Formats: sequence, C-alpha cells, structure tokens
Amino acid sequence: MDYSDVLAAAGRIDGHVLRTPVLEVSAGIFFKLELLQHSGSFKVRGAFNRMLSAGELPPSGVIAASGGNHGLAVAYAARALGVRAEIFVPEVTSPVKVAGLAALGAHITQTGAIYSDAAEAAAKRAAETGALAVHAYDQAEVVAGQGTTGLEIVEQTDGVDTVVVAVGGGGFAAGITLGTSMGGESGPRIVAVEPERIPTLHEALRAGEPVPVEVGGVAADALGATKLGAIPFEILSSARVKSVLVSDEAIAEARRTLWARHRVAAEPAGATAYAALLAGAYTPAPGERVAVVLCGSNTDPATLA
Repeated sequence: MDYSDVLAAAGRIDGHVLRTPVLEVSAGIFFKLELLQHSGSFKVRGAFNRMLSAGELPPSGVIAASGGNHGLAVAYAARALGVRAEIFVPEVTSPVKVAGLAALGAHITQTGAIYSDAAEAAAKRAAETGALAVHAYDQAEVVAGQGTTGLEIVEQTDGVDTVVVAVGGGGFAAGITLGTSMGGESGPRIVAVEPERIPTLHEALRAGEPVPVEVGGVAADALGATKLGAIPFEILSSARVKSVLVSDEAIAEARRTLWARHRVAAEPAGATAYAALLAGAYTPAPGERVAVVLCGSNTDPATLA
C-alpha cells in the first residue's frame, strides 16, 4: 500500500463522507474533529471505500464485526448505498452503540466477551451467506479510506510536524501514516497512543510482529483488538511512528477536559490521543505543530460531567 491508494480512496468516497473541521486550540496545537463524522467516528471512510471498491454488492449485503464504531459506520454506509448490513458486536459494546446500530437498521448479533469473539462469529456467517466482509482495520481498502483523514490534516493545517492518533487494531493510524506522507518516505511524526491495558502496537513493535494482548479498560469497546492487524503492522513499523501508552485515568481526565474546556463530547477512545499530551506521554517541543485526532463521539452525554 502507498499514498496513491489513499488518493484513490479520497476520490471514491467524495460526497459520502464529511470533510471534518480542524480547530487550532492553542498556538500550533490543532484538533482534527473526526468525531463529528457521519456515525460519530472516522470509520465511515474505510467502510465506504471498501464497499464502493467492491463494485456490485451481493444480495446478502455486507457483514462486519465491531466493538461498536466500525459497526455503526458499516451500517450507515450500507443504508446510504441501499444494502443490508449484519453486525456482530461483543458483550462489552456500550448500549449507546447498540442502540445506534438498531436505529440505522442493522441486523445485530451480540456475542462473545471481546471483539475477537464477535469477529470469529462474523467470519463464519460471511462464509455461509456470501455477504461482503468489511474488516474493522486489516483490509487495504479500509486502511486507505481511513487515510483520507491524513490528507485533510495536511491540507487544513498547511502541514504539521506531528500527528497524535489513538490505536486499536491499527488501521486508522496506518492510514494516516500513508495519507500524510505526500507520496514520499518522509512526513510528520506519528505518535500512536494506546491504553496501557490494550497495547497492541506497543507489543507488536517489541516482538517484531503482531502478538495477542489482553483486552480491558475504559476504551475496550472501541480500541479492543486483541492483536494488531498485519497490514497496519507493516506500515506502522516505520521509523516515523512513536508508540506511547496512557492509563485509563489519563483517558478519563482527557475526556473530562475536552468537555470542560472545549465542549467536545468524546468517548474514551476519542479522547485517548489527547490523553497523551495531557499526561505527558508525549510532550511537544517548543514551536512544534501538532494535530491531535479526536476520533469518536459515541458516548452517553450524561457521563461527561
């Protein structure tokens, strides 16, 4: 995969997704408000690119496993394209996200304790029905679609030195790495932020390959992949990528701060990148231009205070 895949995705999904705003919250610090995207997260970019790349979709529609946000994105894109969506989610998926899936008309199966359990069930069902499988993070079309966020960051900020982004299975960070490369080997530093309790990228980089990790904590419904994707690993092994970890407490504080200071309603995963700055897991140098990607808003507003 390379930059050209992201450019092709941008042309393909144009008109289906929002060009989300960028807010400069202090000198050289930008928020990319991807939590204002259709379905409440960046994931519609990859969902649309996967579906539109497939040509004519099968009568059985599309199928996906998700902690919630990917499922919402697939359901949203399927409804927009007039096809059936079947979504498998684990038991940790928040009621807000399950209700959102139902509102979008998805056929929902809630099964298993964690994302990998739902993914196994979805793969079996896809083999039975012939539905198009839309993977949450380990498909080239999905990664390229997510990378269009990176294109927008470069255009909207006139370039930054660093992009700070949350990591679950790695598709979003991998796409942004490609989308900010401008077709060359260089590009902004990518600070990949994970909860301490779900260190998929951190452990993959240490082992030299994706390895299973235990899943838990406040962001498990959205960042709860048990192992980094193979495609994301290939891309995120780049020297441009710095892996950092943050605590659940730091994520919760970042979420509260986003609401108190900026009236931005983020779910825990959506606040994870910002937690790295607040907690000092990543400290920008003087004059460094930094884009922080706020990636998800599917949360109960009553929990923000």
